[in-house]
Order: sequence, then C-alpha cells, then structure tokens
Amino acid sequence: MTKPPLQVMLCAPRGFCAGVIRAIDAVEQALSIYGPPVYVRHEIVHNKYVVESLKKKGAVFVEELDEIPPTDAPVIFSAHGVPKAVPAEASARKFFHIDATCPLVTKVHREAELHHRRGHTIILVGHAGHPEVVGTLGQLPDGAVILVENIADVHRLADEASPEFLAKKLAFVTQTTLSVDDTQGIVETLKQRFPGIVSPHKEDICYATTNRQEAVKQIAHEVDALLVVGSANSSNSQRLKEVSERAGCKNSQLVLRASDIDWAPLGDIRKIGITAGASAPEVLVEEIIDAFAERYEIEVETVATVTETMFFPLPRELRPVQDTMAATAAH
Repeated sequence: MTKPPLQVMLCAPRGFCAGVIRAIDAVEQALSIYGPPVYVRHEIVHNKYVVESLKKKGAVFVEELDEIPPTDAPVIFSAHGVPKAVPAEASARKFFHIDATCPLVTKVHREAELHHRRGHTIILVGHAGHPEVVGTLGQLPDGAVILVENIADVHRLADEASPEFLAKKLAFVTQTTLSVDDTQGIVETLKQRFPGIVSPHKEDICYATTNRQEAVKQIAHEVDALLVVGSANSSNSQRLKEVSERAGCKNSQLVLRASDIDWAPLGDIRKIGITAGASAPEVLVEEIIDAFAERYEIEVETVATVTETMFFPLPRELRPVQDTMAATAAH
C-alpha cells in the first residue's frame, strides 16, 4: 500500500544543552578514569534512556548519600544542583565528590546568596519539589527563601504580608527550566505587588530553555501535531509541550521514545513538528523519525531559530587528569 505523505518539521535547537552534556560527560569521564562503580546522587539528568545507558556502563544512581557504602569511588552530584547539606555530608563521610551542577544553576545559587548577604528576603519562582528548587532553597537558612509557583501565590503572599514583611528588602530568582511566558506573568505580578523588588542581574531562565521554547512557537501554529521527546519528570520537556499547546497545537504529546507514541490522534496528519527537551539524546529523535517513516512517506525539514555555541568545561576534579591524558596521547 502507498504510504500517505507527511512533512516532518524538526525544531532547532533541540535536545542536549551544554549543562546536560557537561553532566553526562562528567559521569562517563569518571568511569573512564576510575572505573566502575561511580555513584551519582539523583538522576544525572532527567532522561530515563540516558540514566539506563549510564547504569550499563557502571554508574550507580542513588537518591541520598546514605545509600552509598564507605567507598573511594567518585560520588557525583546531578546537573540540577544540591542543597549545601549534601556536599557537607559527603565531606564528613570522606567521599571523593564531584559537583556536576549546571553552571547556570550555580549562578542562581550565587545570586541568592548575594541577595541574602545584602539583607534581602528572597522570592524563588519555581516548582515545589523539583530537584533544582530543592537545591536552591538549600543554599540558605530555613525561611530565607519564599517559594512561589504561580501568580495566585504572589497575590496571596502580598495580601497576607505583614507591615514588617513589606518593609523588608526583597529580591527574586527563578528556576532555570520554567516556561518563559508563565514566568514573565509571575515576574510582572511580583513587580506590581512589590514595587521595590530587586530583579536578577541577568535572566535566570537558561538560554537552552528559552531557545527550545522559541523554536516550538515558530511551528506550533502550522503543524497538525507536535511531539516533544523527553521524560515525564523533565521540567523543560513538560514546558515545551505546554508551550506548543498554548501556541496553537492542541495535538501535542510528550514521549520518551517511539514506543510511547499514541498513534490514534495522528492518523490523518499531514504535517508534524518534533522537538526534544534539553536532556533528551538525538538518538531518540532519530528513532521517532524512523517510526514515522515506517507509516508515512516523510519529508524532513529543519526549522532553525538560533545556533547554540555554549560550552561548559568539565568539573575541575576531572579536568587535570583529562588534560594530562590528552597531552600524553599527543606525545
């Protein structure tokens, strides 16, 4: 039977960002240098395919450090960042620990600490329970940071605020993987309700989150369906699906890989968009394109909005050995 035609519009940029590449490379480099096991606190990035691939190479993932036995093996902290209590516990147990926190998350941590030193009460815009938010809250003493998740939280905070609270100096920071549009509304409300609030020196939402959302907005209104490749627990992937729906593509799905695709609502489509969250590898995008090629006569077009050139070096503990190995190989 003749397969129906399908135009595939590939968003660019998509997939791995510099922080994710750095975190995954950190685990693989540690495995290469020290051999397995390498312990990793929390999923190194929010993608089950990536985590399972690293497990097969010898990475051991734990939720908390108390799951790790006494060891000389490296212990790596995930890209999302950790509360200060975590490296303190690692030091107390004499673990060789390596922090793979994305530098853009570290920037938010330092920003919050700076505001705290200057006497500000800090408002954090983010999702409760997300590892990045837990890590940011854990940079400062209890009560120093107030979490707001939406505009209603801001109004509630302002309406219930005491005169003493309103007299305080306020500053805000945000989670790096939020929806740009949602966050803009929350920030505008913060500035309206607390006119003296201090903004971040530079936008907290990371370049990769912004770029991937903009790419989706470019095509969402003209495709019949859009697939976001990513894990259900990935904040930036979930936001891409929401952005797609808001931009006009109600037929949007978040899928980890081809086997997760719900084909029922895709039967009569003629044009589909595909993107990938910042922690989703390109191999899964290719797998999904292959799945469509089995059912349709596809024509693939890449829609690029910006070229990303960001690069983050490996954590310092892995760099000297890497550089030495490279120099030895060169000679």
